[in-house]
Order: sequence, then C-alpha cells, then structure tokens
Amino acid sequence: MGKINITNDRIQYTMRDELVVIEPYGPDCVRVRATRCGSVSDEGWTLMPPEECAAAVTADGGRAEIKNGRVSAEIYDVWGGYRLVFYKDGREILRTKEEGDPVRRYEHRGGDCYKITALFEANGGEHIYGLGQEQQDYFDRKGCAGELLHYNTKSSLPVIYSSLGYGFFWNNPSPGRWEFTNNHTLWQADSSAQADYLVFAGDGPAETMKIYCRLTGFSPEMPEWAAGFWQCKLRYESQDDLLEVARRYHELGVPVDAIVIDYFHWTEQGDWDFDPELWPDPKAMCDELKSLGIRPVVSIWPTINPASRNYRPMNDENMLVRTENGQYGIFDFYGQQTFIDPTNPRTREYVWEQVKKSYYSYGIKTFWLDEAEPEVHPQQFGNLRFYLGNGAQMAMLYPYYYAKTFYDGLKSEGETEIVSLTRAAWPGSQRFGAVVWNGDIPSTFEALYQSIVSGLSMSVCGIPWWNSDIGGFHQGDTESDYFRELIVRWFQFGLFCPVMRLHGARKRMTGQIDRHPGVKERSGGDNEIWSFGEKNYPVLRDLILLRERLKPYILKHMKAAAETGAPLMRPMFFDFPEDGVCYGLSDQYMFGPDILFAPIYRQGQTDRRVYLPEGRWIRTLDGTVHGGGYADCHAETHEFIAFVRDGADVLGAFDRK
Repeated sequence: MGKINITNDRIQYTMRDELVVIEPYGPDCVRVRATRCGSVSDEGWTLMPPEECAAAVTADGGRAEIKNGRVSAEIYDVWGGYRLVFYKDGREILRTKEEGDPVRRYEHRGGDCYKITALFEANGGEHIYGLGQEQQDYFDRKGCAGELLHYNTKSSLPVIYSSLGYGFFWNNPSPGRWEFTNNHTLWQADSSAQADYLVFAGDGPAETMKIYCRLTGFSPEMPEWAAGFWQCKLRYESQDDLLEVARRYHELGVPVDAIVIDYFHWTEQGDWDFDPELWPDPKAMCDELKSLGIRPVVSIWPTINPASRNYRPMNDENMLVRTENGQYGIFDFYGQQTFIDPTNPRTREYVWEQVKKSYYSYGIKTFWLDEAEPEVHPQQFGNLRFYLGNGAQMAMLYPYYYAKTFYDGLKSEGETEIVSLTRAAWPGSQRFGAVVWNGDIPSTFEALYQSIVSGLSMSVCGIPWWNSDIGGFHQGDTESDYFRELIVRWFQFGLFCPVMRLHGARKRMTGQIDRHPGVKERSGGDNEIWSFGEKNYPVLRDLILLRERLKPYILKHMKAAAETGAPLMRPMFFDFPEDGVCYGLSDQYMFGPDILFAPIYRQGQTDRRVYLPEGRWIRTLDGTVHGGGYADCHAETHEFIAFVRDGADVLGAFDRK
C-alpha cells in the first residue's frame, strides 16, 4: 500500500520503488511526475512558468483527488500498485494501466536514468491527433505507433489532442516511443530520471489549444512580408544567378516577398559566410533586393569540421556536439562533420557573433535553419554528448535551442520581426518565430497528401507557422506531364498554407548548361514559376496574386494565433467540435475561420466530395451557394475547390474583377 502526503495543492504518493507527485500547472491542467529516485526533479525543459490557479486537494485513506478547473485526477491503491484516473468535467478521460510488476515501468539505464514507460487504458472510439510530422497517411493516430525521434522528414512533438476533449503533453526530451493501439496507450522515454506529463482540457479544441500555448508559449505576430510568396530552389550558385531571377519576377509584376540563398554559398561548413568568388558583394545584393521589395533569406547549417576556421575555438571550449565513444564525426557530408551544440549558451553567443559579421551586417535578418534535427548517422543519440547531458536524455531539444540561437541574437540587435525557417521543432519552438517545414520529401502526389496530414498534425501541436516545399523536394522532372500537374495542385495547397514557399531539387533539364563549372554543389533544374510550361505560368502567377489579396485575412488570423493559439491551418473539428463527421476528415481543412479548402491530391483527379458543416457556404470558383452536407465538386487542373462562409469579407479576395 502506498502512502499519501498532501502539501497545499500537491499530492505526493510514495510506494516501494516509486514516488509520484501530482499537482496543478496553471488553470485546467494537472502535471504528473513519477520516479524511482528519491525526489522528483523540478526541471521543466521548455515549459513556461505556470499561471496562478485555484486547485483543491482532498484525501481519504488510500485515495487522493485534485480538482483544477475542468480537470481532476485521483490516485488510489490497487493490489501491488496504484491507479491514476483523469476526468474532464467529472467524465473519465484517461486511466493508467498495469501489466505485471509495476517496477517493469522502469528499466535501469545507468546512474539515475531509466527506460520509463507510462501505460494507459485505451478508450474505444477515441480519435488522437498531433505528434508532429512525418511521411505517413494517418491524421488520426488511433491504431498507430511510432518513435519519438527527429530526423529529416520527421519532427516529433509529443503532444496530442483527443476527441474526448483533452490534451496530453509528454514533457520529456528523451527519444522514445508512443503507441495508441486498441488495447493500450503508451508513452516511453529511452533514458530519463522521471516520467513527466501534463493533462489539460478546455471547452473545446480552441480553448484546449490556448491552454497548451500557455504551457509552451505563443507564436509572435507574423510579419506582413512573411505572409506572401517565397521563391526558393536548390540552388542559386551565385549572386548574379539570384539577382537575375529576382529582377525577372519584378519585371513580370509578380510579387516575391522572400528569396532564399541555399546551402554551400559558403567557403566551408562551419564558416558561416559568403564565398567571395561567387558572392562578391553581398551588401550590394541585399540593397538591390530591398529596392525590389524582396527579403533575402540565408541558409545556415549547424555542421562543422576541422577545415573550418571556427572549429578549433569551438572544439576547445566544448561548443560542439561530441561523442561518448569514438571520434568527432557524426554526419558524413563532404567529409566527416559534427554539429554545433546550441544547448550551450556560449555556443549560441559565438555562432551569433559570426552570423552578425557575415550576414546581418549586410541587412540579412532571416535565416533558414537546415539540418535542425540534427541529422546524425547512425541515429544512436546515446553516443552523443551535449552541454545539457547525454543525448539519450535530451537530444530532442536540439531544434528548440537552434531556433533560440537566432531569436536571441536578432532580439539583441533590436529586431522585432523574427522569422526562422527550420526543419524540426519541439514544444516551445513556436515562440521563437519558427516556420517549420516537413523536410526533403519526394515530388509525388502521395507526398502531397502526406504534407496535408503533416500540416494539420503540426497545427494541433501548437506550431501555427508551417509549410512544405511546393512541388516536393527531390526527383521532380519539370519537363514531365506528371510534375507539371503536380506543381499546380501543390501550388493550390501552398496558397492555403501558413507560408507559401516554392522549393525543390529539380532534375536537371535537357541541355542545361553548368553556369559555374567545378562548383562544389551544383544547381538542379530551374524552379521558377515560368519553369513548368507556358500553360502553367499564368495559373501559378494568378495564385501568387491571390495570395497577395489574401494577406489581410492571413495576417488577421496569424495575429489571433499569437494571442489565442488558434492556428491558421486547422482541422475541421477545430471550428466544428460538435459535428462528429469532422473528426474523420483528414483531406480538407479550415484556413482561418471563414475559408474551407479541399485540396486535390491524386494524379488525373478533377472531382472529389467535400463535406460542408451546417450553414451557408459560397464556392469561390462560381459563387454558388451550398448548405450543409456533402457536395460533389469538379475542378480542372487550373481550378481549386474552396468555400467561404456566407457573409465573410474575405470572399471579395477571390473576385479578380
């Protein structure tokens, strides 16, 4: 039998081999920590300090209960252990489950660390959303299992929203695992001193998301320029190449808000500066881009090797990711590389000092933080040593501190409009202006659908600034009919994404000339809107012009995201939580509260069925009025399927007259 101690609004439950602490963490939220150690750690990782709340705790023999707004939890003795049960408004939503000896939840990993498993009963009929992004087909993760791990195309955020009306955050940066099978729910950390999770609930998805953002932070307000069109490719090899494209867009009258200078514009990985041969006058380049109304964005890689001038000073002061066993190399790309260690405050200061001299001094204020997971091979994080500790305990924090490096640096210079494009995220990344994208995905219709799933999943995880490479990243043949259809459908999806960014490593075209023979990393095929055939050019141009007309709407609701946590791109159930059909929809979504978008994501498809919740909806294509229910819609390749709520001002943006 366990022993219960009550201190103010905190429950402490002690039994042989385990200590459990249950307490409020801001309004409508309960935090649970459990450990085999003598005491729980107060480490919050990326949690914000809790807001004040009024919680009540009662105890009666072998049972104790905490009530905190809508959420309550009770713990009580059972044979050989305990049960922990959570309620929303008095209705059970979650219950722990035992299988065998309770101590099986802890498998010793050395020192005070264990492989820790938290096991819960499965709820029949429950739908589970969130968990970050990866290349898979299931928006509803019920019946699925997966790893808690970052790698290229996978960014794990261990937070979910349940159709039962609650949120759950596994507050542990150790790599691990999750399972939402029909016979149990499981959360697992590979190596940790304690289990740490939070259960929270509001009056519907919107209020629950607001609670989560109070726990991990809200995004800033999106700058006006970031809501427009971003031009990008792998890669512009020189300053002249980049300016040639920028000038042509300007001459055509097609607005470009940002243009991206991709990797290997530098002298060496870890030098963080421009190659003076191919980028001879960055200041003049940035000044001209500014005159054209285009913001330069520069790729930063956190890789570094002994050939870099920064390697020795950073290595000597332990500012790099090291290995517990073996040499420094953990990523083989033009030689063995290691990574900077942004969990070290000195690393963040040092890297910003270099970036300030080599980029910011020219007027570059926006950075593309690639390799943000970081990408290590083999993916054995227990062999990595960070400033904050062994990678098996905290490797998932890397993208959070990587984004923080640039946020803090720009803030120190007085900048207020801070945006960083990054390939991975962790809970809290949103407060550093992280624009997350889903990595190096293929140029296929299957990947387009999976990107829809990724964007919606990330929105549930508190990441309102999200995008994908329009057209996919690799194997795109711009001369093929397949890709020319795909690029239009993906552009339509990009129009209704929080950020609209064209990117990709296109196959080199027939007769393409090397503009700079011998360059280390040569460009792929052209990737501008005039590169995909004469028929497609006016279609893509008009989508960019429509994006310009939608900017006021986008910025209005991005401001709402900064204040309430409500994402711009969001699942149907977010706005219609009482409509049961909406919990089963993964291929249509709301873009703000007034636009419903139903993307086409199959080759050759021109017809699809769309579900319209109760109300009056205006189709943007032809102005027809539709009531609630299913609608069979037709859209040729150059057309898309979207509806606007009757009476919404944004309908005027779709009128080109």
